[in-house]
Amino acid sequence: MSTMTTNAATPAATFLPRHRTAQVMLAAALVLIVAKTVLPAGLVRPPEWLVWPFADWINAAFAFLRDDLGLIHVTRTIADMIQWLLDVTANLLYGKSRWPHLGPIPWTVIAASAAFVGYALNGWRLALLSGGTFCWIALMGQWTWSMETLSVIMVAAPFSILTGLLLGIAAWRSVLVERILNPVLNIAQSMPHFAYMIPVVVFIGVGPKAGAVVTIIFSVPPMIRMTLLGLRKVPEVVIESGQMSGASRFQMLWSVRIPTARTEILIGVNQVIMQCLAMVVLAAFIGMPGLGQKLLQLLQALKIGRSFEIGITIVLLAIMLDRCSIAWATRQPQNHPRGTPWFIRHRLLLGWAVVVLVLVALAQVFPFFESIGRRHTLSIAGPLEDAVGWFIGAVDPITRWLRWFLITQVLIPLRSAFLFAPFSAVLLLLAAAGWAVGGLRSALVCLAFFGFIAMSGWWDRAMITVYTVFVSVVIAGLIGFPLGMWGARKQSRATKVLLLCDSLQTFPSFIYLIPVVMLFGVNDVAVIGAVVMFAAVPLTRYTIEGLRGVPPEMIEAAAMSGATYRQTMWNVRLPLALPTIMVGLNQSVMFSLFMVIIAAFIGTQDLGQEMQRALSAADVGKGLVLGTAVAFMGLLVDHLVQTWGARRRAALGL
Repeated sequence: MSTMTTNAATPAATFLPRHRTAQVMLAAALVLIVAKTVLPAGLVRPPEWLVWPFADWINAAFAFLRDDLGLIHVTRTIADMIQWLLDVTANLLYGKSRWPHLGPIPWTVIAASAAFVGYALNGWRLALLSGGTFCWIALMGQWTWSMETLSVIMVAAPFSILTGLLLGIAAWRSVLVERILNPVLNIAQSMPHFAYMIPVVVFIGVGPKAGAVVTIIFSVPPMIRMTLLGLRKVPEVVIESGQMSGASRFQMLWSVRIPTARTEILIGVNQVIMQCLAMVVLAAFIGMPGLGQKLLQLLQALKIGRSFEIGITIVLLAIMLDRCSIAWATRQPQNHPRGTPWFIRHRLLLGWAVVVLVLVALAQVFPFFESIGRRHTLSIAGPLEDAVGWFIGAVDPITRWLRWFLITQVLIPLRSAFLFAPFSAVLLLLAAAGWAVGGLRSALVCLAFFGFIAMSGWWDRAMITVYTVFVSVVIAGLIGFPLGMWGARKQSRATKVLLLCDSLQTFPSFIYLIPVVMLFGVNDVAVIGAVVMFAAVPLTRYTIEGLRGVPPEMIEAAAMSGATYRQTMWNVRLPLALPTIMVGLNQSVMFSLFMVIIAAFIGTQDLGQEMQRALSAADVGKGLVLGTAVAFMGLLVDHLVQTWGARRRAALGL
């Protein structure tokens, strides 16, 4: 009996409970913060011996690949092939003097074709959205810029889709390939946009082909993941049916599995298209012409009216592409009865061909149907400038006071507090959080992620980034969480709010800079404002989905026990919805990190500013180190949220 008692007591004596260990680590971190003034310099900031020259190693490796192995010749050859395809689409869409010398296609033909595609996918509403988008572009005099943007997407998206599909199939077939791809995809999907651009500038150069290459690389990961997910979800019954019919392995893949996984794969196509648009707009920083470059120039000149015009066009394109690709993903193939005449089965195609022929003939007679000259274009920039000027004048006392209050009373003290903390205390705090959530493994993961940041030599810049994200996510939570609770009360209200969230998530992140620059100018408040707008969307969305996803029987049981609505919300619905809401928090942090880096364009002193400097200098090593630091911040939060969520779901029996 004594032996059993001793053996049973040993683990408790050796290992403190997880929360007790986390409390000890937290207390140690607080002691380090309080005692900062007497700490050795090596505990306050990373000592020189701890800072490793990662950037120099990466630059040396890239120089070896580029010069010694001659990889630059391979990449330039690939880029030349892509440039040829870009020339073809540029000739067709906006008349660039290149082969096949057929363009430009009249704007009326493109608008009508988009309307027919929209109608075929989801009826008149989508037809009006699709055709109306191109009519807006033509009438507002933005045709060439828009076609420059779309010409790159038309080349990049098929490359990304095909590459992602093949890699997804390879990951599905081979566990080894999946294990190799998973960490690569995790880091790739956490990397800020600028981190992709710097190696492309080194190996490809600048201009449209560089924009196309970086767009292809950036948009591949979601296609890989959705392909893998779709192939894994194929029901066993479908597989057995294919095998019983004598299908070979190749036939099973291309005729059974992939068609069955059609919805997931097409959702991957949707994500690829949206990622392409987001990157093409931002590729203006590496010389990509189009809407992004024009918007960048207008924002630099603080021409808010014209910026709004370009912004509306980008938003319309984003919504149109999103709605069309989602409609394609959810639309099931239509089968006609045997013997149905060809012209009935393809009546939409025939109608489109007739309309195109009529519009081409009209374009030969009336120039308006081919292109709209500058004298005939419309503009709302003047009225917008007047309205914006009046609005800014009306709210200026409020925004000026708010800017002063936030900067002096909130942002500067918080920033000073984040910079005051010794790096050793920050590492201990993160280790304590990891230990509290997932034990030793999570604590080591947290230390590894932020340990790299300490070793990179960019600690202070990283802390400014953390401070910006922290403040933005807190404010976004104060907006998004109550809005989600309000929206979840009624199904009709939830539908409208979710539709708004879907629309806002299609906007390229650059768009969010326009209103905050208009209201607050170029300062930290504008940066925080842009990040908050971007980060509040997933918090609102997942709060609604979490609350609406609570099992009805749990709500009925609470009602039968006499609980009020308030009691049901706080004691039943919110605890059960919390794992889903935390997913929204996770996405909010990731969105904030992406937006903080982009917002460096309007003035910050964080990792984003240094990343833009690395882009300007084509410093691959520095850019990748900074990008990895940002990615590790996001992955740390993702690890904590996922680990906590898994434990919480297990505790709730979900």
